[in-house]
Amino acid sequence: MVAAGPVDLRVAVGPLELRNPVLAASGTFGYGLEFAPYLDLGRLGGLVVKGLYYGPREGNPPPRLAETACGLINAIGLQGVGVEAFAAKVLPGLRAAGAAVIVNVCGADDEEYVRVVEFLDRQDGIAAYELNISCPNVKKEGACPALSPRTTFDLVKGVKRASRRPVITKLSPNVTSIVEIAQAAEEAGSDAVALVNTFLALAVDLETRRPRLGNVYGGLSGPAIKPIALRMVHQVATRLEVPVVGMGGIMTGTDALEFLVAGAAAVEVGTANFVDPDAAVRVVAEIEAWCRARGVAAVRDVIGTLRTD
Repeated sequence: MVAAGPVDLRVAVGPLELRNPVLAASGTFGYGLEFAPYLDLGRLGGLVVKGLYYGPREGNPPPRLAETACGLINAIGLQGVGVEAFAAKVLPGLRAAGAAVIVNVCGADDEEYVRVVEFLDRQDGIAAYELNISCPNVKKEGACPALSPRTTFDLVKGVKRASRRPVITKLSPNVTSIVEIAQAAEEAGSDAVALVNTFLALAVDLETRRPRLGNVYGGLSGPAIKPIALRMVHQVATRLEVPVVGMGGIMTGTDALEFLVAGAAAVEVGTANFVDPDAAVRVVAEIEAWCRARGVAAVRDVIGTLRTD
């Protein structure tokens, strides 16, 4: 059966309404404007900009990328321009592009997270915040707030108290129970959760017997992590009331639809952007084509339909 009319691609992530379920993932899409020559940013459900601390940040020493089988290990270290330069030089162009802008919020401590949100709350053209408490390559051994329910709760609670916009908490897969961490974020008032961030990983140069990354460890992304990310998304989506944004190895519309079926309300396309600059827009088109070919009138009807009986 083929759908007679256009497919309704609209989805809701808590109070955030998106024209379609595909977001460009933070750290893989620059600040968004870098990709404007290759695609129409307005065709995306939205974009999550590169992580922002209050001030500029240099990131980790090079080398910072290592390709591996079916994936990529990165140790960029959240290099960024800071919120003031972002607001002055980047945000006006994003507003003109017509995409829903989600800012990936970072901080060295709880106070900086709050300062970043308070500053951004005074700027127009931002749809929501993605609270990055889970980057594994800022400190050695992957230390981050999302490894503990208590620190997750406290940080989310503080940011929610300061924010006038929806907050999506981005979670780490480098934990024993991601459901427990997600529940802590939900209890603290997070409007949604996003998962998964990258897996702590190591790449070795056999000839030099040294790590391939200057930071030693980095975060593994790409198709290699997709089955584990799908499992975690399903576990969290079936236990929480707030929506889930899923990511991890999404290269095609089929990949994205699998995350939606597993319970994600929306998805983020990340590593694929390095391979194909218009990957996220292509994924939108492939989702629409799949729905039309199967008579699915609204993509939200697919969300959470995985049968495990």
